[in-house]
Amino acid sequence: MSSPTLGAAGEQAAAEYYLAKGYTLVARNYRYRRSEVDLIMQEGARRLVFVEVKVRTDLRYGYPEEFVTPAQQQRIRRAAEQYIISHNWHADIRFDIVALTPNSAGFRVEAFEDAF
Repeated sequence: MSSPTLGAAGEQAAAEYYLAKGYTLVARNYRYRRSEVDLIMQEGARRLVFVEVKVRTDLRYGYPEEFVTPAQQQRIRRAAEQYIISHNWHADIRFDIVALTPNSAGFRVEAFEDAF
C-alpha cells in the first residue's frame, strides 16, 4: 500500500475508532496556512478533540506516536486555535495522538488522550 493510501486508510480507521466511542466527526484534514489537523472530533456538546494520526508499518525506528515532533505539535496547536476562533468555540479542547500499525484485521489502534 502506498504511503498516501496507507495514511488515508489510517485516518479512516482513527475516525471509526472515535465514532464507535460516540464522538461526532467535525472535520477531516483541517488546514490553516502550513498547519493541518488530521481529525477534529466532538465529544458530546462540551469538548473538541484535535487528533493527529500516525501510521507506521515498521516499528524498527520507533513507535508511531514518537513521530509527532514538538514543531508539529505547535503547528497543530496553531490550526486548532484558528478553528476555535473561526467557529467561536468556548468549551473544552483536547489534543490526542492515534498510533496505528497494520495487522490482519486492518489496524491496531492505540489512542493517547491529552498527548500534548
